[in-house]
Amino acid sequence: MRIGNVDVKELVRDYQTPLYVYDEGKIKSVVKEFKDNFKSDNFSTDVLFACKALDCLYMYNLANKLGLCLDCVTGGEIYGAYKAGFNMKNVFFHGNNKSEDEILMAGKYGVGNIIIDNLDEVKMLEEVLKDTDYHFNVMMRINIGVSAHTHQYIITAHPDSKFGFFIESEDIFTAVEMIKKNKNLSFKGFHSHIGSQIFDKEGFLIAVSKLFGLMAKFDFEFEWLNLGGGFGIKYTDEDKPIPYDEVSKMLIDKVNEEMKSTGIKISRLLIEPGRSIVGEAGYTLYTIGQLKKTKNKMYYFIDGGMSDNIRPALYQAKYACDVVDKESSEKKNLVCIAGKCCESGDVIIEDILLPEAKKNDILVVYSTGAYGYSMSSNYNKMLKPAMVFVDNGNVKLACKRQSYDDLYANEEI
Repeated sequence: MRIGNVDVKELVRDYQTPLYVYDEGKIKSVVKEFKDNFKSDNFSTDVLFACKALDCLYMYNLANKLGLCLDCVTGGEIYGAYKAGFNMKNVFFHGNNKSEDEILMAGKYGVGNIIIDNLDEVKMLEEVLKDTDYHFNVMMRINIGVSAHTHQYIITAHPDSKFGFFIESEDIFTAVEMIKKNKNLSFKGFHSHIGSQIFDKEGFLIAVSKLFGLMAKFDFEFEWLNLGGGFGIKYTDEDKPIPYDEVSKMLIDKVNEEMKSTGIKISRLLIEPGRSIVGEAGYTLYTIGQLKKTKNKMYYFIDGGMSDNIRPALYQAKYACDVVDKESSEKKNLVCIAGKCCESGDVIIEDILLPEAKKNDILVVYSTGAYGYSMSSNYNKMLKPAMVFVDNGNVKLACKRQSYDDLYANEEI
């Protein structure tokens, strides 16, 4: 097996397991597909990378080279973008509970844009910025009340969501007036994000219509509109994602249609894919250790688990995998891929047909590029894996494997 034209066993030899591996060529290909199709003659367009999907310096730098903007939600992500040399004018600062220190950090590092989540945040910005010369372009996140067909924890637009101004709230009008009067802020438009891992087109189309309906209630011209992300990827054969060229053209066509029917013009349209840019480009390699047969199950134990991929435990996320060099062997054993953390729920794949394996075989889990590294932890004092990017036979170490000294570096007796 090869990833990015690099032998998987060579990667294991050089960087150990567990190991995060990214096919950089795949990332570039997806970005190109978005950028080639998400464009219009009637307004400018931009693709933001939602960096929570893969928050590391190498990815920030790659996003900058590929001409993406960046969606950051914490001071840590902003600092990472700054340290990676990202064009900070192209950073959009999200989040529902930004701190005063984070706002000042954003101003200090030249962050160009803020997505405001609630009325209290507008009041905080007035107070924090009044004695500064910091300036931000502002968009307001609107909770349009559309619940996408996805896991309850990653639905972000039901009426009681923690995110955004609910579309029927009078706070929207109050906030717009406050922003437009603030010398440190320039109101640009509205933002919406209806959820994650979405396969249904209808939710996106409804979102566009609702946003234009809201804009029609104001007596001034809007400049920008941000439609968020949430485009699904393929984890297993059950998943049927909308092709990225299709979803891009669909959104462009819908916005053009709404502009024509309502007479409302915008000058810039944005989207925020994260998972869809890096998800299928990522692989996690494990070494199989002990095998265990119980009354009703066969376990293949691996040297990682929920500490490097918590999504199966948190979201009941499903993945596919193979035993390296046995991909074409008969898959007749129904097995459970379980990690080594001290939790019954530390299961990466509950049931999957695989060939017979033995100790020290390498297991590859597919489509782990989004949120594995970002949500990793040191639970049970597990070491965080190394991360490499591979591209046409070349290997770049993006993140070193933790050592035990790293693990205890900030602790004292």
